[in-house]
Amino acid sequence: MNLAPYATDWTRSRGREFTLENAVARGPRSPYQRDRDRIIHSIAFRRLRYKTQVFVAPDGDHYRVRLTHSLEVAQIARVIARTLGLDEDLTEALALAHDIGHAPFGHAGEEALDGALHDHGGFDHNAQTLRTLMRLESPYCEHEGLNLTWETLEGLAKHNGPVAQAGWALAELNSAFPMDLGTWPSLEAQVASLSDDIAYDNHDIDDGLRAGFLDLEEVLTHPFVADHWRLVDRRYPSAPLGRKVAELIRSQIGFMVNDLLAETRKRLQGFGSVDEIRAAERPIAAFSDELAAQERAFKRFMYEKLYYHPEQLETARRAKAVVAELFSAYSQQPVLMEEEWIDGLPRHEPERSRHIADYIAGMTDRFAIARYADIYGTMPDGLSNV
Repeated sequence: MNLAPYATDWTRSRGREFTLENAVARGPRSPYQRDRDRIIHSIAFRRLRYKTQVFVAPDGDHYRVRLTHSLEVAQIARVIARTLGLDEDLTEALALAHDIGHAPFGHAGEEALDGALHDHGGFDHNAQTLRTLMRLESPYCEHEGLNLTWETLEGLAKHNGPVAQAGWALAELNSAFPMDLGTWPSLEAQVASLSDDIAYDNHDIDDGLRAGFLDLEEVLTHPFVADHWRLVDRRYPSAPLGRKVAELIRSQIGFMVNDLLAETRKRLQGFGSVDEIRAAERPIAAFSDELAAQERAFKRFMYEKLYYHPEQLETARRAKAVVAELFSAYSQQPVLMEEEWIDGLPRHEPERSRHIADYIAGMTDRFAIARYADIYGTMPDGLSNV
């Protein structure tokens, strides 16, 4: 398909950090297709299967985890990219990779590692995504990392917008391979970021209702949801409740995608290149003002009713303690780590503590629980509430 003039053109890519003179061409793929494939084939991507999305270490097979969430984000993002004439492969690569830096147990694990590294620069899952892809996941003989293109790395570094002050991890990587942190990212990156919002805003309703943490009547007090529920109920008055809920989720996703497309097309007037997108004074991919306000209000509702539910907070407290105690154990007895991590352990700080944090951040929920049990002789209680 022909790309729009404001799309990212792979023939004009800024290249990769490591230029290989004897690179072997493996199939007729563009650089962004190669990036996507390297991400999908990585160990870090496979580990998302057992990493928390909303619920820690869920026992039920029907709940979303980081892997299924990332696939759903990619599906939404590709549709939007195709409609706008963007590079679908770059958009998909960004969507699939955006959560790779998450620690076990989601934000609870991140908070624990941030606390453990308080004197050593802290921990941030967004920067850890870059660190994982550029340094830690190293299956190639010629270089560290996956050696992804500049455009993929830039999009991951700035998926929330320009970075005014980079933490230590991102600053180190940016020093090695500058990513123009002060500008907006490509439209592909902006679309991938908003697709993340669309996916979890809606799918977390589904998981919250399934787990019993959300009450449908309470959810329907929110105007945005209520409007769509009335449409569903009018169209399918006799349908089973579960099917109506599924239709509600689809209806809201479709509405948000169409709103994003309409607003983005308005903002694209006058833009003729990806460089102009990066130099813009505001994001170009966006919801309308009305939907943006509704979406912010709905996020506040979900924090109150689901993410900060008392049972969720208690589970997060326990998960945070598990990660903190793992860090303490490995700091005091590094021999408890796997052999390859022991061999690469730096002698001095802050590199030593950051290395230990890298090891823990790569763990899945279930691996962290198993390692805790091995070290402390008991299984941690209360780490799954569904």
